[in-house]
Amino acid sequence: MTEVAEGKPRRAGGRAARRALRAAPLAEDLRPIRPGMEGGQYKPLTEAEVARIHQAALEALEVIGLSQAPPSGVEILTNAGGVQGDDGRIRFSRGLVEDMLAIAARNITLHGREEKHDLHLSGSKVHFGTAGAAVHIVDLETNTYRDSTAQDLYDAARITHALDNVHFFQRAMVARDIEDNLEMDLNTLYASVSGTTKHVGTSFSDPEYVAPCVDLVHRIAGGEAAWRERPFVSNTNCFVVPPMKFAEESCVTMENCIRAGMPVLLLSAGQAGATAPAPIALAIVQAVAECLAGVVYVNAMAPGHPAVFGTWPFVSDLRTGAMSGGSAEQALLTAGCAQMHRFYDLPGGAAAGISDSKLPDMQAGWEQGITNTLAGLAGLNMAYESVGMHASLLGFCLESLVLGDDILGQVMRTVRGIDVTEDSVSIEAMKSVCLEGPGHYLGSDQTLALMQTEYVYPTLGNRMSPKEWVEADRPMLIDRAIERKNAILAEAGCQIAPDLDAEIRADLNIYFR
Repeated sequence: MTEVAEGKPRRAGGRAARRALRAAPLAEDLRPIRPGMEGGQYKPLTEAEVARIHQAALEALEVIGLSQAPPSGVEILTNAGGVQGDDGRIRFSRGLVEDMLAIAARNITLHGREEKHDLHLSGSKVHFGTAGAAVHIVDLETNTYRDSTAQDLYDAARITHALDNVHFFQRAMVARDIEDNLEMDLNTLYASVSGTTKHVGTSFSDPEYVAPCVDLVHRIAGGEAAWRERPFVSNTNCFVVPPMKFAEESCVTMENCIRAGMPVLLLSAGQAGATAPAPIALAIVQAVAECLAGVVYVNAMAPGHPAVFGTWPFVSDLRTGAMSGGSAEQALLTAGCAQMHRFYDLPGGAAAGISDSKLPDMQAGWEQGITNTLAGLAGLNMAYESVGMHASLLGFCLESLVLGDDILGQVMRTVRGIDVTEDSVSIEAMKSVCLEGPGHYLGSDQTLALMQTEYVYPTLGNRMSPKEWVEADRPMLIDRAIERKNAILAEAGCQIAPDLDAEIRADLNIYFR
């Protein structure tokens, strides 16, 4: 047995002990990363540029306005002070926009069905989640694309429920195995809330479908009063068709959701060079103008109703016109939009983490890493589509969802930044090691104390040496992602009580198991 000299630092069992320490669960307040960490370190726009974009957006609303509001929207907006011209467009004075900004909801909470999953949207607090309307699933076991189904959506929700760094679940794909649109909306909603108790985002195919879906969430919540106290589903609403047009049916859907007490995401999704201007700054101007029109709409109808300022401008590859969601320009657009959200002090959301690659390969890694990192550092409250999305939103990959959890863990660590405190810059640890100790910090009390609270470790990312990798039979990242996906799904259960689930399935045609 090797004796330890008196007064010398004692190692805590070497590598095995360190691994055991990393595996032990931490209290929530001690975790190195968690939902809602403060970003805002990265600012691609100066204060003067932010103000200039704001002024241009106000001018666009005053001079151009928006067309094609539904009759109910025309009434709501003109009663509030909007002016409908002979051309049918509704224009907004600067004073009207500023008045509505003054009463718009701030510091809102998007609830989960469990309080621990609540998303507190204020300042530069950062959250990452899914979103999109992919029409295909990427099958990595065959490297093929197939139509997405309700079962795939349920599986994606169950996987999301098990991932620490994916903070909310918004419908990520279309259930293409369901032909009836009402059944599709009901299944989309039920698959999402059955799979996770995190906050869920959904959309509706028709304004009339809001009511039966709201009835469903009332049943799950335990009644209308319980639902209105903690609404755990929000409506993702493309209330505009860029450039500068209202989407009539979506606006009516939004009105129905507001009456039902459902938070809304005001989504403007122009594509720079196609349905939005090609200059990055002007694409932001248009998205901001459209979302400001949404702020007026919502608050003219229901002052202070919870709404997310959803500037989602996308990027085109101007050589072909194809979407390029994984580009550096997309990362800049999203970060710039996050700055505008902070300027208005409104809860904001935008797109990040989209890959143009067809598979979770090196291209997907750099695209997801760069766009998510800039979104997080810019302090984006809600980063949508941040995991799983491939082929410029056409394909969703369950294994990529699992891999994305590792990416987001590293992103959130950059958002947290460097802790500079009296303890973290004290040279006492250096004196102990250099003057009195072994000349290295391995096994020191300070190192062991910080292993879990200062450092983030990937679940699937491989940090073996080449020798260890060979000895482990050369594990491949995709194979490990497939294994983890299958392990999660094997253990994941339904998040609806069995009796209630049976009742709902007896009443509705549910397509997943």
